[in-house]
Amino acid sequence: MRSVIFISLFILGLSSGRKNITIGSNPLNGTWAPVSQEMGGKSLPKAAFETQRLVISDSNYVFTAESVDKGVVKYQDNKMDIYGKEGVNTGKHFTAIFKYENELLTICYNLSGDGYPETFDTNGKPLFFLSVFKREMAR
Repeated sequence: MRSVIFISLFILGLSSGRKNITIGSNPLNGTWAPVSQEMGGKSLPKAAFETQRLVISDSNYVFTAESVDKGVVKYQDNKMDIYGKEGVNTGKHFTAIFKYENELLTICYNLSGDGYPETFDTNGKPLFFLSVFKREMAR
């Protein structure tokens, strides 16, 4: 379950005086808050992810849930390879696909790491995890 929580990749304070923050050249850089998550075709309750945050800074990430995980993420086309370096997922490799559209970052993970998901669908796939994130606004 901690792997699932770690993956929830990823990271809502809204107010009129806030703006998006992008660090470096990667358009995914910033702090992300999950707005929905599902695993194996089943939606998770908001209470399961409402305090999670994903911070992406070029090829590094920090994911905060019940604990803090840190690692490296590599991008190619719309695919991600996620390597845990610190925390409960140290030494693990997760594969994922992603899309960024309409101000939302959608990531579909294969928690087994043995191949990339082909679609953003987790139905009938118990080791597939989908998380939709919205960039947090800077204060």
